[in-house]
Amino acid sequence: MPTPQIRADVAAAREGDDEAFERLVEATYSEIFTLAARLTQNHDDALDVVQEAYLRAYRGLIDFRGEARFSTWMHRITVNCATTLLTRRGRYRCDQIQQDVIDLNGEYQPERRLDASEISSEIRSALDDLPTNLRVVVVLRDVFDLAQTEIANQLGISVTAVKVRLHRGRKRMRLSVQASRENREPMVATGTSYKARHAV
Repeated sequence: MPTPQIRADVAAAREGDDEAFERLVEATYSEIFTLAARLTQNHDDALDVVQEAYLRAYRGLIDFRGEARFSTWMHRITVNCATTLLTRRGRYRCDQIQQDVIDLNGEYQPERRLDASEISSEIRSALDDLPTNLRVVVVLRDVFDLAQTEIANQLGISVTAVKVRLHRGRKRMRLSVQASRENREPMVATGTSYKARHAV
């Protein structure tokens, strides 16, 4: 629950009290910067995200109705700012996607598997192809390891909605990766046949 001071500062800041808003920044800065740094995985990017988030909050505070805690509201703004930055720069940490995103149930033989750099490229492409609402949830859960309840709070949606979007996003990514691998199979098969013909 927000403290009486937070509630008082929110009310005062909505009335144009800049000192009250500065106190809100001081009270939440550490938490918001930690979130931004976790999402961007870069100190300078996190600073940019935090600056933009508080700027948006300052401009939009008049519309803050208090249904959620101020910190939760700031989380949502921060996630939106970080998502915008990550999407614009296309810098997802794709190599840390959980195994169930790229696991194709062992149907491919080891010699047909792509190396790590190729898998990372496939995952990046699959992420980029996801609709924004699915991509954000997959990135927050599978790349940055946020809990589903935390994602729900930050995006302002239900946990059920998070689960549905995560399931759909992972499924679409698996299909995308599988299609990419199948398109490469003729080349792999040709190479295997060549080796077989010259094995004697």
